[in-house]
Amino acid sequence: MTIYDIPDLQGGRGNLGSIVFSESFLKSDILVRDKDGALTSDSNYIILTSAVPRFMSWLGQESFLGTFLSGGEGSYLCASSQHISPEEGKLYFFTDGLLFVHPNHGSVSISKSHMTSLKFYDGDSSSATAVLLVEYKASLLPHLPLHIITPASCITFTLFPKSQSYRGFYSQVLKTWQGQTEASGATLQLIQEHQLSEDQRRIYLNMKSLYETSSYPNTERWSHPKTISTNLPGLESFLQHLAVSSVSREPVPRPHVPALLQHPETIAASQAQNDKVAINVIIGLPGSHCNDLCDFLVSFQKEYGRWMVYRQPTDGTEEFSKAQFQRFLSSILEAQRHRSARQAVYSRKKMRVLAALEGYADVIDVVQALQTHPDPLVKSSFVIGAVTTCVDPLSCIMEHRFSFPKFLEQCCQGIVSNCVHKPDLEQRHPALPPVQKLLRSVNPGAAFILAEKGASHQVQLHVEKGLNEDIELVLSESSFSSPQMLRTRYLMYPGWYDGKFVSGPVSPAVARICLWFSRPLEKARFMTRCKAIKSSIKSFPFMGNIYHIVGRVKFSDSEQMVEVCHNTMTNSLSLMPLVEGPTPPPDPRHELRDAGIHQQCALVFTGCSLKEDDLKDWLRLCAKQKPQKKSLRTRRSLSLQEIRNIHVKRHLDPLPEGYFYNGTQFVNFLGEKMDYHPLMDKFIYDYVMEANKEIEKYNRDVEQQDYYDVFGQKL
Repeated sequence: MTIYDIPDLQGGRGNLGSIVFSESFLKSDILVRDKDGALTSDSNYIILTSAVPRFMSWLGQESFLGTFLSGGEGSYLCASSQHISPEEGKLYFFTDGLLFVHPNHGSVSISKSHMTSLKFYDGDSSSATAVLLVEYKASLLPHLPLHIITPASCITFTLFPKSQSYRGFYSQVLKTWQGQTEASGATLQLIQEHQLSEDQRRIYLNMKSLYETSSYPNTERWSHPKTISTNLPGLESFLQHLAVSSVSREPVPRPHVPALLQHPETIAASQAQNDKVAINVIIGLPGSHCNDLCDFLVSFQKEYGRWMVYRQPTDGTEEFSKAQFQRFLSSILEAQRHRSARQAVYSRKKMRVLAALEGYADVIDVVQALQTHPDPLVKSSFVIGAVTTCVDPLSCIMEHRFSFPKFLEQCCQGIVSNCVHKPDLEQRHPALPPVQKLLRSVNPGAAFILAEKGASHQVQLHVEKGLNEDIELVLSESSFSSPQMLRTRYLMYPGWYDGKFVSGPVSPAVARICLWFSRPLEKARFMTRCKAIKSSIKSFPFMGNIYHIVGRVKFSDSEQMVEVCHNTMTNSLSLMPLVEGPTPPPDPRHELRDAGIHQQCALVFTGCSLKEDDLKDWLRLCAKQKPQKKSLRTRRSLSLQEIRNIHVKRHLDPLPEGYFYNGTQFVNFLGEKMDYHPLMDKFIYDYVMEANKEIEKYNRDVEQQDYYDVFGQKL
C-alpha cells in the first residue's frame, strides 16, 4: 500500500512526504490426493509483519458502564485472528461492563447490554494465566476498532498472575458479576478447558507463553523462541506445516494429513483395516540370525493360526527381489480365492505373514514393494504391522567405526520399531557401547530387545511365565501405522507411499556371487579354509574380502545336504542338516535352468570386489584334489632310514667269495670290516628299480583315470 503526497494540515507547509507499507509473509503448500485421485492443496501461511503496529483509531462515543469496581493496570486484548498481535493497555471493570484504554486506539468501552456471553477461565489454578472471553452482539461493531472485528465476534482479555488487575478481579469483580441477574446483561460463567474453542485455546496458550517470557532477562527475552511465537501468532503451526511441505512436492493421501501436521485428532481406521493380513518384517545384515528369530516366532506362536513365511532365497544374487516378493503376496491371495467365502474370511483372520530378509537390502524397498504392487486388490489386502531389525554388534562394523552398507538404513526411524540384539550383547566387548550409542542416535524411539540363546543355540526372545511383551512388539499389527511413525516416514522418505523414493546404491559396493556345483566337498578342508578367511581380510577399500558364505553343500562323508553359514567377522561357521521347507514362487527368469538344480549344491559368497574365477579356485581347494604324479626314485633321493631298512631286510643274503659275517660286521679276506653288506649297492639298485616300477604304474593309473573338480570340469 502506498500513500503519496501527504499534506501538512497543521503547519500548512506543503506535503510531508509519502508512506509505503507492505506485508511480508511466507506460504506453505502440501499437495494432497483425495480418494478420487484429485490433487488439492493444503496451505498455511504466516505474516511476518503482523507484530508491526499498523492501526490508529479514535472513538468519540460515550457509554455508561455503571459503578467502577477495579482496574487501571496492564492487560492484553486479543482478537480471534492470527494476524493481530495482542494489544497491551489498561483494563477497568465496572458493574455494567468494562473499559479498555489503548494508547493508539483510545478507549474501547463494552457494555453488558452488547454482550451475548461473558466467560472466565483461570487455567484451573490461582497461579495460572486467566482469560476473560467476551462474545458481543452486532450492535457493538460501530464502537470497536476495525482491526479487532472478526467473524467469531469474540474479544479476549488476559490477566496475568500476581498482577494488581488479577487480584482486583478476584477480590472486587468476580463476586459482583456472579451475583448479577440476566436483567443487567450477560452473566459471568466460569468454564473449564474443554469448553474452550480451538481459537480460544490457541489464544490462551499464546498468552500463557507471553507470561512465561516476561520472567526472562531483557537480554534473552527477544531472542527466546516463546517470545517470537507470541509476537507471531500461528508460528508453531506454520513451522509444522513448513517442515512437511519443504521436504517434497509428492502428494500425500488426505487421511494422512492430520498425522503429518500433528493434529490432536487421530487417524480413523477404516472398517476394512481389520480384515487386512498383517506382514511383520524381520531384517538384518548377513549373520544377524533373522531366520533363527523367524523360526522361533513360528514355533512359539503355532496356536495363533496359519503362518506364511517369506525368505529370501539363499541362492539368489539379489539383495531383495521386489518382483518375487510381490508374487509371493499374490500367491497367498490366490489361495484365498479358491476357498469358500466363509473359509476365506476365517482363514484371513487367522493368517499372519513373516518376511525374513537377511542381507544388505534397504528396508524401504520392502515397504515400497507392497505399496507398488500391480494388483490393487493385493495391495489393499495386506498391511505392514511392524519392522524389526536383528543386530549382531560384533559383525556390523567393517573397520574401526565404518559400518557395513545399509546397516543404518535397516535401523532407521519411521520404519523400524524394534532392534533385537544378539546374546553377545551381555558380554563386555569394547565394540558394544559404540554400536548401542549409534543405534540410539539413528532411531531414538526404537525398542531394544535382548535375545537369548536356546538349547539349539538359536536366537529366541525372552519369555518367562507367560510374559511375552517382546514377542508382542515384534508381532505388532499397528506399530508401523502409528501417527508418529507415519509422520517420520514422510519426512525421511518423501514419495514412499507411491514407491517413488530411491534408496540408493550399496556403498561400498557389495557383490553376491552364487556358485552352483554337484560334487561333494571335504569337510575338514572346507572348515579349515573358512576359518582362514578372517586372517586375509584387507583394509579399505576392502578389495576381495569375503564377509559371508551361505548355501547348501554335500560332504564326502554323508549323503545328506548340509546348510552352511559362515560369518567372517565373528569367524563362526554353522553346519546344520538341511530341512526342506516352503520356498517362494519360482522366478520366470530362471525357468531355463535344469529342473533338478535344487538338488545340487550352491554357495553364495558376499564380499567386496569379488571375482568369480577366484572364488571357483577357492572352492576347488575345498574338494578332493587330483593326485599328483610321483617322481622316480634315485639313490640320492633315498633317506638314511630307507637305506637302513634295505640293510636290515637283506643283510643275511648270500655273501660273495672272500667275505664272511661275524654276527655284527662283514669281514673280507684281508680282515677289513664293513657295516653294510658287500652287495649293498646292488640291493639299493634293486630297491630303486622296484619302487620306480610301482611309481610308473601309479602314474599310468593317474593318467588313465578321469578326475573332475566340484564343477564337473575335467582336471
